[in-house]
Amino acid sequence: MPDSQRFRDVLAGDPLLLTPEEAAKLLSVGRTTVYALIKAGDLHPVHIGRSCRLSRTELERYVGRLEAPQAGRAHRSTPRRPATAYQDGLFEPDAENSR
Repeated sequence: MPDSQRFRDVLAGDPLLLTPEEAAKLLSVGRTTVYALIKAGDLHPVHIGRSCRLSRTELERYVGRLEAPQAGRAHRSTPRRPATAYQDGLFEPDAENSR
């Protein structure tokens, strides 16, 4: 049996839409990571009123993209922000206030 079919069979009795917390648990990542993926546009949520939900199909699509070979992917047109902030002089005493 193909893995995708086995995955669908296991999830057949589960809810169709998940909270970000439930999606994080299913993906084995933190809740903050799920919100960051939503903000980056990697996950597309469904909004019902003020509630944010993620469909199982969307999670499967995201995981499928992760498993796809990198060579076939298009590169982002906008560069990502650096992972670290510039902290030059952050912890150095201010010369004017130290008098």
